[in-house]
This record gives sequence, C-alpha cells and structure tokens, in this order.
Amino acid sequence: MNMTTRVSRLRDERVTLAHGGGGKAMRDLIEDVFTAAFQPPGMEDQARLMTEALQEPGARLAFTTDSFVVTPIEFPGGDIGKIAVCGTVNDLAVGGAKPLWLSASFIIEEGTEIALLRRIVASMVREAEAAGVRIVTGDTKVVGRGSADKVFVTTSGVGVIAPGRDLLAENIRPGDVAIVNGVLGDHGAAILTARGDLALSSEIVSDCQSLSLLMETVLEAAPDARAARDATRGGLASALNEMAEASGVTVAIDEDRLPLRAEVKGMCEILGLDPLYLANEGTLVIFVPEDQAEAALDAMRRTPAGRNAVVIGKAQDRGAMPVVMNTSFGGTRVVDMLVGEQLPRIC
Repeated sequence: MNMTTRVSRLRDERVTLAHGGGGKAMRDLIEDVFTAAFQPPGMEDQARLMTEALQEPGARLAFTTDSFVVTPIEFPGGDIGKIAVCGTVNDLAVGGAKPLWLSASFIIEEGTEIALLRRIVASMVREAEAAGVRIVTGDTKVVGRGSADKVFVTTSGVGVIAPGRDLLAENIRPGDVAIVNGVLGDHGAAILTARGDLALSSEIVSDCQSLSLLMETVLEAAPDARAARDATRGGLASALNEMAEASGVTVAIDEDRLPLRAEVKGMCEILGLDPLYLANEGTLVIFVPEDQAEAALDAMRRTPAGRNAVVIGKAQDRGAMPVVMNTSFGGTRVVDMLVGEQLPRIC
C-alpha cells in the first residue's frame, strides 16, 4: 500500500490506551501517524538492509542508541523529534561513521494530542532527509496518564565507518589542536528559557542540528584527525575531560577564544551557571594534528554547521589535571567534570 496516498482512518484527537492495545486502533495510529511519514521499506517486524559501503575491505559497522526525554517537548529551534534524530546521527558522525539508518520507538502517554505526534514525526522526517538517513523501523507503546510526560523517544542508529578511519579519544597526542564548530550553550539556555520557570526572556534558540556533513567535510580536509565528541549533556567541559582522561593528556583551552553569545553569558551570570557545562545539541569538539588544523578549520567554516568554528586550545603533556583554562585575567583555572546536573531533562 502506498502510505502517502492512503485515506486516513484515524479520527481520534488524543491518544487512548486502545492505541496501544494491539488491535485496529493501534494499527490506525501507527499507519496514519508514523509509517505514512517514515515510509519504511516493508511492514515486517524487522528492517532488511543492504549497502555497498560494507563491501569495501576494512569497512566497519557503527551502532548507537539513545533515549530522549526533553521538556518542554517543543522548544525554540527544535522539538523532541528533531533532537532524537540529530542526537543519534551525531553520535555516529563523531566516530567517523556515515549514518545510514535509524530506528525510532515512542512511549506515548494516554491523552497526548495526535496533532503533537504529527508535528514530532514531521520534524523527524525533515531532519532525517537533511542528514541523509532513513528511519526504517520502530515501535510504539501507550502508557497510562502520569506514567510518562507526553512522549519519550528512543532512537538507534547504524552507520558505516570507511576503511582507514579510526577516531578514538585515546589517539589524542600532545600538540594536537582542539576545534569547536560553533557557539556553546545555546541548547541549554534555550531549554531553560522555554520552561518559563524563571522571569527570563531571550531570543536564544537551540543549536540542534545534524553534524554528519560537517564531519565528512572535515575528515576529507584533515584525514589524520584524532577524535571528536559532541558536547551534549555536561557540555564542552565534560567532553574535554572524557577525551583527556582517555588519552592521558592535559587539554589547555583559552577563555578568550570560547565562542559564547552575550545572552548566554549574561544568563549564566544571573543564575550562577557555568556555560562550559551547558548542553549543546549541534556542537562538537575535534582534535586534529597541528599541521592539519588550518585545513580542518577552513573546511568546517564552509559548512552551515561550522560557520562559527574556532580553535579553542591544544593538548599538552599530562599535568596535574586533565583540563585547564587560561583565563581572561591571566590566570589558570581547573575545568573539572560536571558534578551533579545543572539542568535536568534537556535532551
């Protein structure tokens, strides 16, 4: 059946427990809201996939999974659907994989508006097309009122790592240059404002975006890139600490080079937050050899997701702490792992 032309049989405005009961109501929901939009290859209990990329000697599969519980569901710059696609695509991309296929599973609270589900699914379709991936399989479950917060989404992703690519945090060496592709903390700040718990208003929107094109472009320009990590929960500080610990180096960053919007800095000063720990959903840090840093930076800046790319520091021989920051006042500050959670339910 052509799912794009079928006549809608779904007449409900809100999800009921019957939509998770395994009968006609569930099938109507799945076909009308999900498969009509995603158009998976067949309606079996599994996706059957083929790609010529795996025929190349030395090619490897990359596989990742993530769950998303962001609140509010819709926020400036995105929604839970967009973030679910971007988050999984980016986890593959920073490992050097070309993302190909996603699964998407939904835990839906009884009473959720069907119109909200349609908006989330439409957002996922747009982002998947932009990232060059297909959503090929999935699942839905309906739970009673109060057992979830409208919608939880879990996405898994499969990609292919081309022969010769080996991006691992343990590969970072002293002298390697650290580059970020854009401004920091926009997602965390946008979510905080959207919740409306504080008397704050701003025009900040989430940086939620797919980074697969950016990574492919950078790896062509800097084929010896060591490692990359997307700076999601825990922000840039946590990503740098994880990478420094894995490689046994100290990463020294410069405060004056950090790309931060004045609005984000101001919000953090008011609330006593540190922007280095604010979540991002479209920002990565990549380490490359010093002789390839300029090429990597130029390549980043030629992509929409990397227009604001900057060098923020370098790796050096291991010192007393994994990550340190040269401050604007001429001193040095330890940048430790995030302790606790600055802002829960952000992705």
